[in-house]
Amino acid sequence: MKGFNALHSVLLVTVTSVFLLSAAHADDALKMELTANKVIKNTEGKVSYLPVRTAPTGTIIQYKATYTNAINKNINDLAVTLPIPANMTFTGDVYPSSAQASIDGKNYADMPLMRKVDGKLVKIPLSEYRTLRWDIKLLPANKSAAVALNTIVD
Repeated sequence: MKGFNALHSVLLVTVTSVFLLSAAHADDALKMELTANKVIKNTEGKVSYLPVRTAPTGTIIQYKATYTNAINKNINDLAVTLPIPANMTFTGDVYPSSAQASIDGKNYADMPLMRKVDGKLVKIPLSEYRTLRWDIKLLPANKSAAVALNTIVD
């Protein structure tokens, strides 16, 4: 897909910007690495991941952010977010499962997200999810924590 490289760059810039804003108080104590991998299932259902730069429509891509505490002091109550790029749809697969989702990037709730339609609560389609957030209660000194979400190329 032609736009995938541009989308990945936009995601990286967005994640980095969000990361820098949220981690500014930590005085560079927190480092983040973002990877994009194609998700491949074999005939036995075993999943493997391959680095990807371009991907056709229908390809499942996992974005994984690894946060490393680079100081000798614990970091408490860390909130990290990953946006879902335009032209990609969240699949519902997320790690860890404690992630909350948002359709506007401001208001977060447990998944599945719900809305009222004709007086009834209905699930919001995954295609409307825009951002996921994880709350990391404790990131010990010199340790790492990873979060991941899967998307499908539209």
